[in-house]
Amino acid sequence: MIFITAKFRVRPEHADRWPEIAREFTEATRAEPGCLWYDWARSLDDPDEYVLVEAFRDDEAGAAHVGSEHFRTARRELPRYLAETPRIVNAKVDQDDWSELGELAVG
Repeated sequence: MIFITAKFRVRPEHADRWPEIAREFTEATRAEPGCLWYDWARSLDDPDEYVLVEAFRDDEAGAAHVGSEHFRTARRELPRYLAETPRIVNAKVDQDDWSELGELAVG
């Protein structure tokens, strides 16, 4: 799978509304057949920063995402709400779902 984590620094005046601002893009991405997950979290240390954790089945699914109409719309619409260009880590991982964290096993 393609595993991506990105940090989005949102302009302070838009930070509280970021989940709503990004909602249409988030929902459209989650509906893509090759999207395994697409989840946002707000930083505990910086209220203007959101972390996106996403995964796509394979290269074809990643290409379909980047080539989609909702991705093109997001490229046009979302930057106005950002304080800087998002930072990203993008890696291919030889698995297709989350693994258990054995060191913190429950039960």
